[in-house]
Amino acid sequence: MSFKVGSIDVIHTQVNSPENDPNYRGLHPGGTKLEKGYKKDPECAAFVVDTIWDRDIEIPLRDGVKLRADIFRPATSESSDQKVPALIGWSPYGKTGQGFLSVGVFPGRVGVPKSRTSGFESFEAPDPAEWTARGYAICNIDARGAFDSEGDIRWWGSAEGRDGYDAIEYLASQLWCNGNVGLVGNSWLAISQYFIAAEQPPHLKCIAPMEGASDNFRENLSRGGIAQPGFAKAVAHGMYGRSQQEDIAAMMVKYPPWNEYWEDKRAKFDKIKVPTYILASYSSGLHTEGSLRAYEEISAPKWLRLHPHQEWYDLYRPETNDELQKFFDRYLKGINNDWESTPQVRISILRYNDAPIVNHVFTSYPVPSTTYRTMFLDASGSVSDQQPQRLGNLSYQADAVYQQMDIDEEELRFEHTFDSPAYLVGYSTATLYMSTVEHDDMDVYVQIRKADKSGKILQHLNIPPEDLGIVENEVPPSNILKYMGPTGMIRASQREVDAHLSQPHKVVLSHRAIQKIKPGEIVKLEIPIWPGGIAFEAGEKLILKISGHEMRLAEFPPLRGKGETGKGINTIYCGEQGYFSQIKLPFVEL
Repeated sequence: MSFKVGSIDVIHTQVNSPENDPNYRGLHPGGTKLEKGYKKDPECAAFVVDTIWDRDIEIPLRDGVKLRADIFRPATSESSDQKVPALIGWSPYGKTGQGFLSVGVFPGRVGVPKSRTSGFESFEAPDPAEWTARGYAICNIDARGAFDSEGDIRWWGSAEGRDGYDAIEYLASQLWCNGNVGLVGNSWLAISQYFIAAEQPPHLKCIAPMEGASDNFRENLSRGGIAQPGFAKAVAHGMYGRSQQEDIAAMMVKYPPWNEYWEDKRAKFDKIKVPTYILASYSSGLHTEGSLRAYEEISAPKWLRLHPHQEWYDLYRPETNDELQKFFDRYLKGINNDWESTPQVRISILRYNDAPIVNHVFTSYPVPSTTYRTMFLDASGSVSDQQPQRLGNLSYQADAVYQQMDIDEEELRFEHTFDSPAYLVGYSTATLYMSTVEHDDMDVYVQIRKADKSGKILQHLNIPPEDLGIVENEVPPSNILKYMGPTGMIRASQREVDAHLSQPHKVVLSHRAIQKIKPGEIVKLEIPIWPGGIAFEAGEKLILKISGHEMRLAEFPPLRGKGETGKGINTIYCGEQGYFSQIKLPFVEL
């Protein structure tokens, strides 16, 4: 079936047959009662209350397509006076333990022991065994086109929003439901919430996007204008269904400038009118910027917790679920539990070589009292508040081979040593004056790192090694497990700044114009750097790294060193010819 976004025809590609998924259990509509104490596996968590499992129910959509869903609800919901709210995990990854993704495929189960989950949870969604005991129905829905749901898989946007609207209204009408519905989950399950909530379904009463990108062109697929299809291709390879899926990676290749297709993939936060509880972390290579933009732009009642861990590890922590229940109890059950007194903004700040500062309370985000320091790059390799003492330029080989394991060469380093404690919290911007001799474009990557007093560059562990069951010095080099520091990137030909979307605290690139450069031409590059949160003690160092390649660790080992690089030799100007490269850094008082 053809599908358009505005005037643009959407490219599609095939998906795997569900029968190729070893976890696929077939289509078996019906109801099952899971008794209190039931375990799917002796090592899994038990159900705490008697639970009704409605399997493979049909959810009709406005265009006649039918989705398949599993509903887990307390057995007491059979009684008309004990109806429960519905919590939806909206995903194409496979409901109720189907699909290739689970925490079990990652090292150390990302710190989530098998005994913590029932095995009935959808990937990145709450566990039914836990939440039926908390008085909620968990609704695991296979989104359009996934597994036995009809149609073609949609990758976010308003089309998926309309599907979510229909599903919410259908579930709200069921006899066991009290008419109140919430959305919850990580990653895709968070991204989709933005688009569904923007459609304003009447029975949606609140959302909990726990780490979700919100502008998938700028934040993931073509960050800084640099094509990055690897992760999207990896996800697409693991999709299962009976038809096709939207080929978002191919769309990026065919339509690199901004257009109405990409505009449809950018969340419209001004249309979200329900209370919103946002979780974010620094460790995500996909979602940090989008999560914080959600908090900035949503005008409905909203709360932000930026935690120091990896997202799946945080999802299943008891304290996370306790707080999440308080939020849902307030808006889905109408319990007057003083939720509104919860601080609106809690930010964790990483120390790297010590325990993080957790949940420091601020009045808003970005922090209103932020002091922005403009620091200049010196040809000696320093960065300071003063204009450079040593004028000159520095060069690096942009297309050097790289491995994304924090051991790569051809990375310029600029160092600043703090003489008193400092707390970097928020968005940074690098303004670099650069040239290349033999080419008409440049790909430039920047990264902020922390070094200890001896100059050793540090890494933050996103999950305590004792919970991973891995010795600290043997934790694999994966972005899921280790965080280096905030990054930015830009393709020089897409350096145009969007004056409408940019704000005093951050630069947003437009991606509407392609402006090639002349060989040897010195161009100004304003590079947005994702939000950071780093604590520096006196004597510790900030390191700014600049290179022609990705400097984050890869999300998965097969993606290492597979991204775009620059070409030839790039030169950065530090005061030479009057071009002062600099970085604007946000600091707050605690």
